[in-house]
Amino acid sequence: MAGEKKKSQKAAVDENFNFIVRIANTDIDGQKKTVVGLQSIKGVGKRVAQIVASKADVDPHVKMGSLPDEKVKEIEALVKSYVEYAPTWAINRQNDYESGADMHLLGNDLDIIQKDDINRMKMIRSYRGVRHEGRHKVRGQRTRSNGRHGLTLGVQRKS
Repeated sequence: MAGEKKKSQKAAVDENFNFIVRIANTDIDGQKKTVVGLQSIKGVGKRVAQIVASKADVDPHVKMGSLPDEKVKEIEALVKSYVEYAPTWAINRQNDYESGADMHLLGNDLDIIQKDDINRMKMIRSYRGVRHEGRHKVRGQRTRSNGRHGLTLGVQRKS
């Protein structure tokens, strides 16, 4: 009798379980926990995912697929409007070059704007743009001993 009750409860859970949850044009594995699943959206890291989960009153250890559709829509709205309630230091696009507004970019928008920024640096021939063009280190790292690519370099003996 007890075994039959467990099977019926498990079947009821499986009917409502979503194996793929779509948030912000990203497919998220329903088997992942809420915070980990939200991190699979490009532009959402661990801290942003924790803030969104707490703001939506969702347990971060619950699987994404077991959340009801209303909660998923609420989470999606919170992810898209993250810039409204987050501090400015926690936003990935502060003081945009063209508009001057604070934005938090997600998905393909993040890639496109990053490429535009790099192209603008190349066009104005800034130091960072020149380093990007030559595929060198941009942020002041050493280049003599680390980050080499291409043919191997070594000591050659005199013949």
